[in-house]
Amino acid sequence: MQINKVLVVDDSTVDRMNIQNIITDAGYTVIAASSGQEAIEKAATEKPDLVFMDVVMQQMDGYQACREITHNDATKHIPIIFVTSKGQKADRMWAEMQGGKGLVQKPYTPDQIIAQINHFK
Repeated sequence: MQINKVLVVDDSTVDRMNIQNIITDAGYTVIAASSGQEAIEKAATEKPDLVFMDVVMQQMDGYQACREITHNDATKHIPIIFVTSKGQKADRMWAEMQGGKGLVQKPYTPDQIIAQINHFK
């Protein structure tokens, strides 16, 4: 799978910009969303190759947005990596049950973000 365009979803501007900078510096195109609903819309219109999604967000959490994206025929093929402070085994299992393909625990390093991208290349 070729990774060119990555959608970064986080309601925290600082966290979103941090991940965006890591991915942009690695040479990828980044699209940003600040809510679960915006993530669903951008996944459908922009067709990213990969999504990094925060879990805890206002109105719609990352799990719900992931379920929406993975249950839509037009977007169900897009891998979603959760980026969250929740890193217990139960959190990882729940993320997988929601359709997530990985989980990066905050605080993370740039290498952890790039490793996730490389995993799907």
